[in-house]
Amino acid sequence: MNATPPPANAAFFTETVQHVHHWTDRLFTFRCTRDPAFRFQAGQFAMIGLMVDGKPLLRAYSMASAAYDDFFEFLSIKVPDGPLTSRLQHIQPGDQVLIGRKAVGTLVPDSLLPGRTLWMLGTGTGLAPFLSLVKDPEVYDRFERVVLVHGVREVKELAYQDFLSTGIHAHELLGELVQGKLIYYPTVTREPFRHQGRVTDLIRTGRLEADLGLPPIATEDDRVMLCGSPEMLAEMKTLLEEKGFREGAGNRPGHYVIEKAFVEK
Repeated sequence: MNATPPPANAAFFTETVQHVHHWTDRLFTFRCTRDPAFRFQAGQFAMIGLMVDGKPLLRAYSMASAAYDDFFEFLSIKVPDGPLTSRLQHIQPGDQVLIGRKAVGTLVPDSLLPGRTLWMLGTGTGLAPFLSLVKDPEVYDRFERVVLVHGVREVKELAYQDFLSTGIHAHELLGELVQGKLIYYPTVTREPFRHQGRVTDLIRTGRLEADLGLPPIATEDDRVMLCGSPEMLAEMKTLLEEKGFREGAGNRPGHYVIEKAFVEK
């Protein structure tokens, strides 16, 4: 497929797909070029998409690549009748995609109060912003410990499992930085796996903290970032606020932040 490029004065960058990897029949990653003029903070998202019938069709996607990378990387689901993902899943190297010129989002360290442990809780493609954040040196300057929890239904949906388990620790630039600080906790709900259960249930029962040998999540030392299904976000918001957590934003840092822009179509 070849997307028709937008007019030169449009509010988008037109980037070229470099690599596509299909994790499952419902999940894929793609990498594309990045205009040097585009700036973003780890954890933010941009509007991305394709030209369809002469018009831009866009959805919000978190950058999975690091803020210092010279490329973009995105993690996406495939929805057979989804307006965008039904088309996006068929892109190939050489195709063109649209990238909005502005990055936004609440999943940035500045939206959180100082703390000791940063919990990144994601389900499905909600993993994407955390992939960018775990590659950000500033995160490790701000927190003594970073715990990345990724919940999926089936083991094959644990995208980037190898990178998060071993690859990042062997990384030439990041390895020393994450040593003793980054903890990766994948969990599966519908198949046997070393960690099983919904993210919300693991926290409600205290099993997550017990498995990691950490004290129960509390406002004094813990800060939380959430990204995933609307159901998980709503449930976690209730759980955290029952513990006294206050939601933060860029102009008013808090104990936890939620990314509400989540691609489902």
